[in-house]
Amino acid sequence: MDTNELLTVTKAEYVGGYTLRILFSNGKEKLFDFSGELTKGICRKLADLDYFKNFTLDPFTIDWNDEIGFAPEYLYENGVSA
Repeated sequence: MDTNELLTVTKAEYVGGYTLRILFSNGKEKLFDFSGELTKGICRKLADLDYFKNFTLDPFTIDWNDEIGFAPEYLYENGVSA
């Protein structure tokens, strides 16, 4: 990935459990399992599956109720190829 390119999330869809399929602005698609994030601070709210499934996209990344968001680079580096 070109380090000068701003990486953003362009699409996300729920696939099951705590996993989302995420499409990035560089055209790559990754699966990210959020289950490892559920015990960390405010991210505990994501353990409620109804809350977890109710995400939106802001101009850069996935967002939960303007409270929880993850850097696109984090999602990209820690996701697995879809």
